[in-house]
Amino acid sequence: MTGDEFSPLGFILRRDRVVGLVALLAFIAFAWWYLLDGAGMPEDMSSMAGMDMDMGGVQAWTPGYAWIVFLMWWVMMIAMMLPSAAPMILLHGLVSRHQEKRGAAATSNGIFLLGYLTVWGAFSALATTLQWQLQSVALMSATMALSSAVVGGVILIAAGVYQLTPFRDACLQHCRGPLEFVTRHWMPGVAGAWKMGIRHGLYCLGCCWMLMALLFYGGVMNLYWIVGLASYVFIEKLVPAGKLVSQVASIALIAWGMVVLAGAILR
Repeated sequence: MTGDEFSPLGFILRRDRVVGLVALLAFIAFAWWYLLDGAGMPEDMSSMAGMDMDMGGVQAWTPGYAWIVFLMWWVMMIAMMLPSAAPMILLHGLVSRHQEKRGAAATSNGIFLLGYLTVWGAFSALATTLQWQLQSVALMSATMALSSAVVGGVILIAAGVYQLTPFRDACLQHCRGPLEFVTRHWMPGVAGAWKMGIRHGLYCLGCCWMLMALLFYGGVMNLYWIVGLASYVFIEKLVPAGKLVSQVASIALIAWGMVVLAGAILR
């Protein structure tokens, strides 16, 4: 322990760390509360917007409903990704506090988080568009799950194969090494924090986008799949044996997809 740890400034810095951690945990908890409150109940969400079902019993797409689906995806990504990104966010805040003034450091850390979430917001917009297109060609049911076993099998195999690609492995290594990321990509100030947040978000997106696509197979608001995938991402990024877990999961996904495809062909 240094003398600064016992000084008034040291106390403030420690308190700031606690405040930052509590705020991040509260943000994650709110996102999970939203999912627990709404998962598996798309009818309730549509009724809140005053929208009608089409003749097939599937929610008709309107600008209001599209916004609700986008918000659902974005909050879901926040709930699933922030726990594994927390070490990087907290480390950025720690470095900022050592290099910048107290108020500026808090702002920079918030901008870093905003940049990170913006990447997943863009992904959520694409996922919303894909969900709309799948529903328009009758490939998604009213429960927001794929109705085609063939498409489902292809997604499972594609996710498993992607897990084994060098590009995905490189993205995973960046996500598993927050200290290395800060050392290699540190940029000071608000603009630097924004760029760093975007960059780290892109690495996480490159690592996990195909895993998130599995939600189309299991059900977009299926709580079991949401919790399962979030837990897997957390283990893969933060546990020492995470890379081995990733390789085992890829084999399991490919085998699962082949079984699903074989069942669809032989049916």
